[in-house]
Amino acid sequence: MTKQTPALLIAFGSGILFSIGLIVSQMVNPAKVLNFLDVAGTWDPTLAFVMGGAVAVTLPLFAWVLKRPHPLFAKQFYVPTRKDVDGRLIGGSIIFGIGWGIAGLCPGPAITAAATGLLPVLGFLAAMAAGALLQNWLFTRLGK
Repeated sequence: MTKQTPALLIAFGSGILFSIGLIVSQMVNPAKVLNFLDVAGTWDPTLAFVMGGAVAVTLPLFAWVLKRPHPLFAKQFYVPTRKDVDGRLIGGSIIFGIGWGIAGLCPGPAITAAATGLLPVLGFLAAMAAGALLQNWLFTRLGK
């Protein structure tokens, strides 16, 4: 057992718990997500309760955890400090939203849904990986 083993086990357990939550809430079901996004048609508001529950748990616990001097298995917290809004952030948000609206999946649920082996999910993951590689290549080439 190495020094990192407890942290890795906790991270693995957290990932499993997150995946179970995605499955139970049906966030891995593209039809459910698309119905949630279709406010003018077959709107299904149940995912709003999933989000509300997550926020209700996260907000107080996040504030409580950050009062600690450091995380249990690290020397410091790694919290984003940037507060500016730039074109890359806006453009990325728009692309993310369009992809979510078209596919009914976003990265976390798609990775969880990959266990189903369904071709549309695997195709989404391949397209997501290709997009990430293309973005990295473009910004490396453009020097951004």
